[in-house]
Amino acid sequence: MRLIIQRVTHASVAVDDQIVGRCGVGFCILAGVKISDTQAEAKWLANKVANLRVFEDEAGKMNLSLLDVKGEALVVSQFTLYANAQRGRRPDFIDAARPEQAEPLIDYFVQQLRVEGVPTQTGVFRAVMQVEIHNEGPVTLLLEKEQEG
Repeated sequence: MRLIIQRVTHASVAVDDQIVGRCGVGFCILAGVKISDTQAEAKWLANKVANLRVFEDEAGKMNLSLLDVKGEALVVSQFTLYANAQRGRRPDFIDAARPEQAEPLIDYFVQQLRVEGVPTQTGVFRAVMQVEIHNEGPVTLLLEKEQEG
């Protein structure tokens, strides 16, 4: 799985001009699933995201986690994170998981974030979405967990 994590003051996602998910202070997470991904990667990433120390403490140092600041998450599926544009002018998506594999894995990732204690909302899988992100810092991280072995 590949995640683009943006530290936000707030974020929302709309479908057909209707807000379907939002979060306050926390992370807006764009999540892509690779064809070889399993629940093991999703669970590891959920724990990593919940405990990633990128929020400022009273001294202004990035030393607090999403759990420490009682933050929220907004997860938006995005198969284009596995686009390959190295050759030609149109990207291919050969490494991206098919929807029937990706959707349950995104759902599992969201469930694991909630198990970690992070209030989490989502977009709508396979919908055309408008995402509004109020990035703080800005702080944007790429996080990926490849299968081991």
